[in-house]
Amino acid sequence: EVQLVESGGGLVQAGGSLRLSCAASGFTFDDYTIGWFRQAPGKEREGVLCISSSGGGSTYYVDSVKGRFTISRDNAKNTVYLQMNSLKPEDTAVYYCAAMLGYGCYPNLYDYWGQGTQVTVSS
Repeated sequence: EVQLVESGGGLVQAGGSLRLSCAASGFTFDDYTIGWFRQAPGKEREGVLCISSSGGGSTYYVDSVKGRFTISRDNAKNTVYLQMNSLKPEDTAVYYCAAMLGYGCYPNLYDYWGQGTQVTVSS
């Protein structure tokens, strides 16, 4: 059974940091691009960052997180991380990780999704 489990969300003050984790199982993790997406209340789900299967390439989908968010993966642990620094209230959303074969950072390309973790940034 394919599973993607996000963790690390929570409530943080503006300017703070969080590190989200996405633990994967049930598929050949090394073959898959992993993406982080987010969905704020009343808004469509949007791509944040994605990382290639080897970890050698990553793409920012949202300009507003450049310089603040980074993505990394540990293929030995089947885990991808999203480090979020200098958080802003507008970063408040449910954050999801997802997996796809190939490479891209658009939500409709992704095959497998986690259940999401809430990130709330207070001002």
